[in-house]
Amino acid sequence: MAFDGITIHALTNEFNSLLTGGRLNKIAQPEKDELLLTIKSPQGQYRLILSVNPSLPLAYITDNNKPSPMTAPNFCMLLRKHLNNGRIISITQPGLERIIDICIEHLDEMGDLCIKHIIVELMGKHSNIIFTDDNNRIIDSIKRVNASVSSVREVLPGLAYFIPNTEDKINPLTTTREEFLDKVCSKNVPIFKAIYTTYTGFSPVVAEELCVMCEIDSRCPATLLPDNAKIHLAGIFCNYVDEFVNNNYNPCITYDNNKPKDFFVISPASYKEDSLKFFDSTSSMLENFYAEKNNINRIYQRSADLRQIINTHLERNYKKYDLQQKQLEDTANREQFKLYGELISAYAYQLQAKVKSCEVLNYYTNENVVIPMDEQLTPQENSRKYYEKYNKQKRTYEALNELIISTKTEIDLLESIKTSLEIATSYDDLIQIKEELSTYGFVKTKYTTKGRPEKSKSRPFHYLSSDGIDIYVGKNNIQNEELTFKFASGNDWWFHAKNMPGSHVIVKNPGRELPDNTYEEAAALAAYYSKGRDMEKVEIDYVEKKAVKKVPGAPLGFVIYNTNYSMNIAPDISKLTLISE
Repeated sequence: MAFDGITIHALTNEFNSLLTGGRLNKIAQPEKDELLLTIKSPQGQYRLILSVNPSLPLAYITDNNKPSPMTAPNFCMLLRKHLNNGRIISITQPGLERIIDICIEHLDEMGDLCIKHIIVELMGKHSNIIFTDDNNRIIDSIKRVNASVSSVREVLPGLAYFIPNTEDKINPLTTTREEFLDKVCSKNVPIFKAIYTTYTGFSPVVAEELCVMCEIDSRCPATLLPDNAKIHLAGIFCNYVDEFVNNNYNPCITYDNNKPKDFFVISPASYKEDSLKFFDSTSSMLENFYAEKNNINRIYQRSADLRQIINTHLERNYKKYDLQQKQLEDTANREQFKLYGELISAYAYQLQAKVKSCEVLNYYTNENVVIPMDEQLTPQENSRKYYEKYNKQKRTYEALNELIISTKTEIDLLESIKTSLEIATSYDDLIQIKEELSTYGFVKTKYTTKGRPEKSKSRPFHYLSSDGIDIYVGKNNIQNEELTFKFASGNDWWFHAKNMPGSHVIVKNPGRELPDNTYEEAAALAAYYSKGRDMEKVEIDYVEKKAVKKVPGAPLGFVIYNTNYSMNIAPDISKLTLISE
């Protein structure tokens, strides 16, 4: 979801209700492109984050403080000089632009009342925080933009401030149905593109959402829509505008298998209710969304070195496995060599010396067989030569079988650890995966400053089924081992994806027969926390825990079981409640 004009409209409404009339108690600049304003208002104390990071521009109210540099940057010092203890008069948004205008009154050096503006432009790589006087004259900005950077608009002290050109887009707050039909439906481009290129503040995501609400194909050219569909879409558009004009917001985050996907300030029609998480305010929604996204990205970045190690070893093992399989195929003639040696030895008294081949009766099949011979050798020497070939290939076959089993076990282990990396949600999870990699010699043990191995506080996922039954999911092989052989009792139920790496899932026996829903939900968890999470359906084996046995000498988490039940299920866990992780 883009940080679009509609989101900013919801934010300015929220900021106005909480911050207007409040005084700037503290101004800090934690990052070079970020301000943190502490505001004391009649409603309480609030912290307002204003970030113009090119990759993630945002604004929201937060309870969290951030450390500031020992020496405040010049822009921060300038704001303190002018605005400390200043009172916020209003917070507005011009049109539906991606701009927040914070109007502040304060006393100047002579004791006269003055008006200043902190203008926050949230426009991707062009985002900026600009400090102006009441005559729209720029005093300074957090990013100075000169002519060498932008030929369209310079942002420098002393210059006049103006809103950047929005490519002649229409303000949706003042539009009509007739104007929508005239401007949007006359464009020969996909209808969703016609909407967001015509109106200010509308992102492609919201434009797509309007098409879903109207039940039309968003990729259909606007000019080809039937007249009744155009009229219906114009009505949907105007009703949508009325929703946020009247501040009928319902901030929510959409989830895809427990991972944040998008956010909306008006609940979307294109998502099921159970995939939405609603919030009391736009600020709390944004803070949660970006915190969860940042956590996922941070874990991914921190696991990059582990992923590289695993992929390198996997690639090496797959090549080794293919080579061993080809070498094994080369030993397929060993029994034939043994037969040739035996037959030549049995008929040696009948065979002539120095011949290229001989034909003898195979007394096992009662058929004649032609045996190639080395004409430089006697029949007895040919027999010994075939026996030597047989013994060599037999030794090779036996050695290769052991090597192939070893290589396949290592591949399965690495694939299971790779799946664990996809499941990891915290640094503690990564420590445990490193511990496992270290156990098998793939990485060196990492020690703390006190010379001890790093300890992980990671614990299995704990879910609650719709019937109120506890379900536990191992995040890696160490946890799988503990769950199955230390935590679970004999009558608990054990679930696992069939023939693929994945988590052990334990359903605690509630002292009664498990409901069908719980079986299905536990199977869905086993499917989701496996290598098959992106498949439409995954086959899951499940059995009472007492039927699961440890494989002697096998890696952690590797088990065997004989009798079991199976089901095919989609890896969808959106209806399950996560208690802890």
